[in-house]
Amino acid sequence: MKIPSFIKLIAAVFILTILPVMGHALTPSRVFDKVKDSVVVVLILDAKIEVIGQGSGVLLPSGKIATNCHVVLRGSSYKVGRGKQLVSAFLYSEDRDKDICLLDAKGINGKPAQIGKTADLKVGDTVYAVGAPRGLARSLSVGIVAQLRGGPPPLIQTTAAISPGSSGGGLFDREGRLVGLTTFQVRGEQSLNFALPVEWIGKVNPGREHFTEEDSQSEWLKRSIALEKRKDWQGLLGWSQKWTKSEPKNALAWFYLGFVYDELKRYNDAIEALRQAVRINPEDANAWNNLGAAYIEVKRYNDAIEASRQAVRINPEDANASYNLGVAYNLSGNRTAALNTAQELRRLDPIAADKLSNQIKLR
Repeated sequence: MKIPSFIKLIAAVFILTILPVMGHALTPSRVFDKVKDSVVVVLILDAKIEVIGQGSGVLLPSGKIATNCHVVLRGSSYKVGRGKQLVSAFLYSEDRDKDICLLDAKGINGKPAQIGKTADLKVGDTVYAVGAPRGLARSLSVGIVAQLRGGPPPLIQTTAAISPGSSGGGLFDREGRLVGLTTFQVRGEQSLNFALPVEWIGKVNPGREHFTEEDSQSEWLKRSIALEKRKDWQGLLGWSQKWTKSEPKNALAWFYLGFVYDELKRYNDAIEALRQAVRINPEDANAWNNLGAAYIEVKRYNDAIEASRQAVRINPEDANASYNLGVAYNLSGNRTAALNTAQELRRLDPIAADKLSNQIKLR
């Protein structure tokens, strides 16, 4: 089977990839104590110096405040801080495509965040979102990494709650290191929360440019998820084609194009799009897995075996990838390898293992 739709995938990810906490992980209260003075409220002011919006931000070692561009989009000026300790800020630099803006706030008090790496994250790792939802400063939510999308570095999908006002806040790993900026959620879906990778912050160059919210990286993904949720395949096809044209080196854009081609049963087109995705990001297990499933549909079983092997190599805990590999082995006539794969699959998903075993018996 191919990786199911973006939304249906979440339940399987939770069951199969929740990993035990290892290393020098801090307790949630200690993580909060470490990072609480790194996260600030960002108030957006209009030309009349009236508050017209609010978001969150993270104090960086450079002294700048990182937030989302869509937070500061309509502002003429800004104030940042906590409680009554607010100071004026101005827009120092911005990257509209990645939805990251930096504010400069002289005299800001706080403790700069320790910078981590999204490359160190794995699906199932515990993460902590700290922001100011509805203006409630220093609000903590706990979750896991539900999936890593695209990259490198990847967008972080997490179960840690992100509410209105949390945009631009910090996502921290279990040692209290900043790994992302909390950016958006899909309404009505508790697990569909996203953070931008911390590595993008260091690539934002000084200077301002005209931008619109629709141009941001997060908007491409947000719209794709919404179209998928509605099963608007023609709409998603047009949007994905536009995305790949706008960002031809974005692996996630090609993944979505391959996904929707598969839903439309245009398997050869899906193969071409997914092959482009893995050329850009050879470590994208989901793209390899969907590529293997598409190869099965067109009876290219040896290619399906290779693609599924890559998916299993990257994520050995993915039952979908192991199942696809077993199916490909079985259809290619390699019954021994199929049986071995079914046995290995039993640890991950006994139901899928039984299904695969029954298929082997029927051949």
